Amino acid sequence: MTDALRTTLTALAADQDRRPLLVALDFDGTLAPLQDDPSASRILPAGVEVLARLAGTPGVALALVSGRAMHDLHVLAQVPEGTFLIGSHGAERARVTTFGLDRDVVQLTDEQADRLASLGAEAARIARGRDGVWVETKPTAVVVHTRLAEAVDAEPAEQEAISLGERLGSGVLHGKDVVEISVLRASKGEALTALRDELGAPVVLYAGDDVTDEHAFDALHGDDVTVKVGHGTTSARYRVDGPDELVAALVTLADQL
Repeated sequence: MTDALRTTLTALAADQDRRPLLVALDFDGTLAPLQDDPSASRILPAGVEVLARLAGTPGVALALVSGRAMHDLHVLAQVPEGTFLIGSHGAERARVTTFGLDRDVVQLTDEQADRLASLGAEAARIARGRDGVWVETKPTAVVVHTRLAEAVDAEPAEQEAISLGERLGSGVLHGKDVVEISVLRASKGEALTALRDELGAPVVLYAGDDVTDEHAFDALHGDDVTVKVGHGTTSARYRVDGPDELVAALVTLADQL
């Protein structure tokens, strides 16, 4: 963690006028090291502890903002009660309660449901015969994954998926080894802005590692704290090397709070 980020977090914790503070975080590659098998992703143990500390701090709201479907995010997240979960890049939202999830129900029109079925069939055709390319179906989207594929299979699969999205989708997100085609227009930036406005949060701390997190960075403003996790071009104000360093930054914030 850089001295500049540490100084910013210390000043943020000390300023009571900047409450409620919304701490919003991506999941994979940010709190959980990236895995070839997405079902194997887990938040770092120190991350589970610091999220509980932050959620229990008066004047702090906690949110996870992920491309994962809501069900998968809830199963893997290990987050405390009261945490907001934003899944499918903003198309799904819920809050963790004692009794499970209090979720906003996503309802597709007949036309959107038909388009989602067509997307699934076409995406399966793209993956067929290409080792390591597989398809995930979400409530509002179809995702073509290529992390396990060699470049000879991954590159054409991604290009075909992008073309499919331009033809049948409402939105196409091209991230790390993944192309997501949604029948609803949604983005992490729009979802984060909506949550911020609902909470009346003057400051947002957002951290993420993927191309899709740039939508969230771009939706925030100069007083917000944006942190890029890992390498790559970014509009974020700060950068950390990986999940371990991001969790250490969160511990610094929790200690100062």
